[in-house]
Amino acid sequence: MLKKFQDPPANAAKGDADHASPRHERAALATTASAHFLHDAIADSLYVLLPLWAQAFGLNYTQVGSLKMAYSAAMAVFQMPAGLAAERYGERVLLVAGTMLTGAAFASMAASPGYIGLFCIILVVGLGSAVQHPLASSIIARGYSPDRRRSALGIYNFFGDVGKMVVSFGVAAVAGLVGWQVAVVGYGALVAVASLPLLVVLAHFALGAKHATSRTPSAASVVTSSKDWGVTNARGFTLLSSIHVIDSASRTGTLTLLPFVLIGKGASPSTVGVALACIFAGGAVGKLACGLLADRMGILRTLILTEVATAGILMAAVLAPLAPTMFLMPLLGIALNGTSSVLYRSVTDFVRPDRQARVFGLFYTLGSIAGGSAPLIFGLASDAFGLTHALLALAAIVLVTIPLAIMMRGEFSSADAPVEK
Repeated sequence: MLKKFQDPPANAAKGDADHASPRHERAALATTASAHFLHDAIADSLYVLLPLWAQAFGLNYTQVGSLKMAYSAAMAVFQMPAGLAAERYGERVLLVAGTMLTGAAFASMAASPGYIGLFCIILVVGLGSAVQHPLASSIIARGYSPDRRRSALGIYNFFGDVGKMVVSFGVAAVAGLVGWQVAVVGYGALVAVASLPLLVVLAHFALGAKHATSRTPSAASVVTSSKDWGVTNARGFTLLSSIHVIDSASRTGTLTLLPFVLIGKGASPSTVGVALACIFAGGAVGKLACGLLADRMGILRTLILTEVATAGILMAAVLAPLAPTMFLMPLLGIALNGTSSVLYRSVTDFVRPDRQARVFGLFYTLGSIAGGSAPLIFGLASDAFGLTHALLALAAIVLVTIPLAIMMRGEFSSADAPVEK
């Protein structure tokens, strides 16, 4: 039975891409964008649930941060193995199984008796979600021609933010009406069931199947690779990953602690849900807008612009009263997520096509480690020095990305000529 969903048909396209026809490209994008919607919605609905759990179970900021860390840590541990396993077994079955596990575990949170139970279940949720980013990105990279791949990855990332916006608002609304337990059971069950049509579509179009034996790489490719990881520009990839680490830390640290800042200003749980939905809506716009902006004004200028905006808007949101802070939420979302869109779309510039699954796994793992550590670190700082000081320090750290971006000048391929305009 599993073989049916793993082996490509006899007429599968040869080369690095699974298929080159428009129908297969659309199928690759539709399935991966749907998976991104489902998984990212779960990841960021945690930000809505954390204040509710803090109130229900009497948690401090450090414990709250550790719950978010559990999710990111599980992703960090299993993203690399997922990318490596995909080279042997294909992305399809792993992506579907991970989606089903994530939904079932998320639903089981409703039965948790307290902090320890939540921590353990969140680890399982993170384990299931670990497959999504590297494998879905790899399916797109293999399913699209190089000249269309960057735009497809941008659309894929956009749908993740749509999921964050829609489901976070829905979870907040349902939790306010009938309790958070009903919210997690309802959405968790939906995700688990949705994994089945994903499997059917991927199998029908022979997407994400076991990799065919790839062409022997050229001598130049072998020389420029990094221990067969397929990294063709180690310096460029290192700088890109360093910016990604800081960007991921700033995002998770902000989204974990900002709801408590809003509550301290008098916001209700439903207002917090609206604020997060506004951030995620802004993030969805930022993913698309910053991708287009990078094509026009250059990748490096776009990175610098979004990071400066993130630091400035975060400082203003922490210090302003509630009403102006709510007005800033969409702008904060644009800045927070705009950077990641540019970063994700740039990974393929530094990697050989036959090693994209494992390098996407590495890239997302680095972000997960940073994203998992930041809530715990800044939770400890908040308990010690207060929320305001912790978030202002986080905003200052964001500015470290600016010299890193400047150092990337000249590291991109000729396809990115707009970078240096």
